[in-house]
Amino acid sequence: MGMEGDPVEKFATELARMARDLLAQQSVQQTLDRIVEHAVRMVDGCEAAGVLTVEAGQVQTLATSSDVVRASDRMQGELGEGPCFDATRNATEVYRVADMTETEPRWPRYAPQARKLGVGSMMGFMLFTEDDNLGALDLYSSQPNAFTQRSEHVGWLLASHAAVAFSSARTHAQLHTAMQSRHEIGEAIGIVMERYGLDEDQAFAVLKKSSQDQNVKLRDIVRTVTETGEIPGARKH
Repeated sequence: MGMEGDPVEKFATELARMARDLLAQQSVQQTLDRIVEHAVRMVDGCEAAGVLTVEAGQVQTLATSSDVVRASDRMQGELGEGPCFDATRNATEVYRVADMTETEPRWPRYAPQARKLGVGSMMGFMLFTEDDNLGALDLYSSQPNAFTQRSEHVGWLLASHAAVAFSSARTHAQLHTAMQSRHEIGEAIGIVMERYGLDEDQAFAVLKKSSQDQNVKLRDIVRTVTETGEIPGARKH
C-alpha cells in the first residue's frame, strides 16, 4: 500500500518542517511569532493563538495572532483569574475549556468577559523553558466545542517542539549577550589600562569600584567607558 496519501505520514512531515522552521528563526521573538502562526495553521478548530508568561502574578503576552488573545491575557492579569493564569500557576501541562458560553464557576469574573470578547472555547499547553519560568501556548476559537481530542494531541506535539525551539532561541540570545558583554568589558579594560598605565587586573578593579561607588551596574559603567573614554566618578587629571 502506498504511503503518499497517508495522513499520519503527511502530519509527521508537516511537524518535522515546522520544527526545522522554528529552529531556523534568528531571534526569540521571531521564534515565538512562528509558534503562534503554526498553531493556528495546524491545530483543528484554532482561530487564534498566543504565548504568555505569568511571573509574580503579572501576565505578559509574548506573541499573539489576534487582538482577542491580547485582550484575554490582559483581562486575566487584571482579574487575577482565568485558565491561562491557573495553568501556569499550577503547572498544568494541558487544559481544555470546551464551552466558555456555559456558566463557568472556576472564573466567575473572567468567563463573562471572555464571552464578550467572542471566545467560545480555549485550549492551552505549558512551554517549559530552561530557566524554569513557565510559559503557555494558548489556543482560541469563537465556537464552543471547537477542540477535539485530535486537536489536543496535535497541540501537545506542537507545544513540545515549540518548547525546544523557545529554549534554544533563549539560550542562543543569552550566549550572544554574554559574548557581547565580554567583548565590551575587554574593550573598557583596554581603555583604562592605556589611559591610567594599569595592568589588566588593576583596570578591572577600577571598573568594579566605579560601579560600586556610583551604585550603577557594571555593564552600564563599561558602556560609558567604551562610548566616552571616561570612567564615571573618576577625578579629572
